[in-house]
Amino acid sequence: MTMYVDNNGELAPAGGLNIDMDNRAFKYGDGLFESIRIVNSKPVGLNVHMDRLKMGMEQLKINIPDSYNETYFRERLQTLINKNGVDGGGRARLTIYRSNGGFYRPLNNDPMYALEVFPIDDNLFALNSVGLKVDLYPDIRKKTSKLSQFKSSNALLYVMAALYAQEHDLDDVILQNDKFEIIEGTSSNLFIVSNGVLYTPGLDSGCVGGTMRMQLINLAIKNNIRVYESNIAPSNLLVADEVFFSNAISGIRWVASYKTKRYFNSVSQKLVDLLNQQYAT
Repeated sequence: MTMYVDNNGELAPAGGLNIDMDNRAFKYGDGLFESIRIVNSKPVGLNVHMDRLKMGMEQLKINIPDSYNETYFRERLQTLINKNGVDGGGRARLTIYRSNGGFYRPLNNDPMYALEVFPIDDNLFALNSVGLKVDLYPDIRKKTSKLSQFKSSNALLYVMAALYAQEHDLDDVILQNDKFEIIEGTSSNLFIVSNGVLYTPGLDSGCVGGTMRMQLINLAIKNNIRVYESNIAPSNLLVADEVFFSNAISGIRWVASYKTKRYFNSVSQKLVDLLNQQYAT
């Protein structure tokens, strides 16, 4: 089956789409993106994704047209979901980038977009049956800035961290900021559980402001699970009961081991069940 993409409002076969050599996302990483989960052939949490995109566009000084709203992109997403035959669960990626032209200094600040949709096996979230093996990523530390919380098209740090994990036979690695605090995984936010209490790095630590991260914080509070945003040191991993990653596509992935430490997944499983109850309704 031919898969299609939405390139600035025009549907085109994904394999036949050519990138203009003046494309600023390609040349400079001058853009942002959001990964959006599809449940029952419908995009979920789109309002939160749009809020973060608009915040990021403001920070990058990319103009925000009135047409770039939740209603428009929900319609475009649904058209692409139907076109690509996503019957159940899926994932979408919405990339916003500055219009072509210029060098480091743009010719203008108008936006362009690309929208992709793919089916995935699971309609609702499923906790990984085998826990992840993780360690710290030692080579590069993430600098904290006003852009840290957004998903930038410039993702070389995460690419290099993922390659490190692959080279060292790990499922993922944990990134640190310039204060040596642990902040996130290569594509996910980070939570640790101690004595039934959730802890996650605050946005001031430099982690991405994930939509699933905020959803899990709200879900935990609603269900009387205490949760704190706080600075987390590597030593905290050695006394935690559980460690898990979260993102909008996978939901929750639990960690089985960090160095010689082993973890459980009871709170992780409870949160996945609560998440699925919420999405099912």
